[in-house]
Amino acid sequence: MRIKRWWNLSLVLLLSISLIVGCSKGANEPSGTDSATGNEAAGTKLEPVTLKIMIPGDRPPDMDLVIAEAERRMKDTINVKLDIVFVPWADLGQKTQVTLASGENIDLIFDAPWLHINQMIADGFYEPLDDLLAKYGKNVLEKRPQQMWDANKYNGKIMAVPLGLVYGTGNSYVVRKDLREKLGIPPIKTQKELIDFAYKVKEQVPGIAPFMAAGTSGQQTYSIVGLRSQFDYDTHVRFTHALGSSLMLYYKNNDGKVYNLLEDSEPVMTWLKEARQMYLDGLVYKDILTAKDFIQPFLSGKAAIVTKGSFGTGLSFDQQFKSNVPGGDLETVTFFDGTKGANMSNFKQWNFLAVPKVSKNKERAVMFMDWANEKENYDLLSYGIQGKHWEPVGDMEYKLLDTKGYWGFGYVWVWNPIDERSDAERDKKYDEFEAVLRDADNFTRDVLTGFDFDSAAVQNDLSQYNTVEAKYYPALFNGVLDPEETLKKFEAEAGPSLKRIQAELQKQIDAFLAKK
Repeated sequence: MRIKRWWNLSLVLLLSISLIVGCSKGANEPSGTDSATGNEAAGTKLEPVTLKIMIPGDRPPDMDLVIAEAERRMKDTINVKLDIVFVPWADLGQKTQVTLASGENIDLIFDAPWLHINQMIADGFYEPLDDLLAKYGKNVLEKRPQQMWDANKYNGKIMAVPLGLVYGTGNSYVVRKDLREKLGIPPIKTQKELIDFAYKVKEQVPGIAPFMAAGTSGQQTYSIVGLRSQFDYDTHVRFTHALGSSLMLYYKNNDGKVYNLLEDSEPVMTWLKEARQMYLDGLVYKDILTAKDFIQPFLSGKAAIVTKGSFGTGLSFDQQFKSNVPGGDLETVTFFDGTKGANMSNFKQWNFLAVPKVSKNKERAVMFMDWANEKENYDLLSYGIQGKHWEPVGDMEYKLLDTKGYWGFGYVWVWNPIDERSDAERDKKYDEFEAVLRDADNFTRDVLTGFDFDSAAVQNDLSQYNTVEAKYYPALFNGVLDPEETLKKFEAEAGPSLKRIQAELQKQIDAFLAKK
């Protein structure tokens, strides 16, 4: 379940006009009537086609009900049936790469910059979508502002549909409020106070791990050090275009330089040492590296703090926790700075949906995406059956009715900034911060905005490096391994490959900046 609806890992755009546009299509408008798809417009019914769609996460119990309703709506229009394959988040990188390399027929597939989208594009696995979207994807195009398209092309082409809502990420820690109050600790306002709380839990609350974070490959933005880096307002450490969510290479200071952790260790080394000390002192969940879904131990009451990729918790998250921990209570702690200009953005999105070149149903795949970007169909795929799983609250909010039968995972296949609703029972404490994320003028522009990395020249190095990273990185960035000793092993096994990747990335950045 990587983080069902509450884990909003994706970077996204939302213009102020989105509310107006989102309300312009009535909820009762028939599905599939505004797609300029040729045969339907001419009144000729299309032959049935089954689309195989590969996305991450766990299959909800009521998924078959939602698919049946979707297929019923599509029968007389685009005539599509859905074969949806869910891949566990921990297996996502390997499974999707092997599937694409094998030539297995897949019609739509999830990918991301923090996964391997650049590599897959460079290797020619994805179909360019400009012409297909122009012919069959009117809704897909219109539901995403031009700024989003401009910032998320590859070599000037649309190689995948961006999925997102804001210009930056809201990050936080979910904390056991009941334990904090029981221990007589005031509300947490700083990183030091958060760690001090963890030590108090270790000392006075036996049987509960103080700290949980993401410990598997593909989720390292939410490792102990990964999330710590998201609150770096001194140097603005950021992930690079080459390695996605790895900080072995990183940007800082918005200076257009690529830094190598093996050569320029600060401030990352300080965070690694802090994480190591936490682990040595027994603050970190003992099975952090084997928990495929790192949220579950927290929801089960086995941890006091967990990393999270959004502000607030949401009703679904709260209800699952309280069903497991009667009398428990949660709160979110964030060190986000909402001051204008404090945060940096290149306006890239973090989640995408691509059409593999091997697909035999490319046109119908784009038709389906277009259908899914109509308001009532978007609601169905995002929230489930209206009246059973959810109910609307106005045009822009929803109320959950059943948190176990169908959970939201729109961010992996349909997200757009116009149709997305907000949880009416969300923690509105952070609405002000959410508004900051949705306004581009609040961000300092990254000097690399518009830059794309072509990994073709270093594909072998990336493959060699990724093998070594999978062995060390999750443990290193969660304090399980000693940073100095581990980085020596890292350098011995992958140092030359990492250096060549750094050099190629810097070469392309220098050329990009020289043209500005």
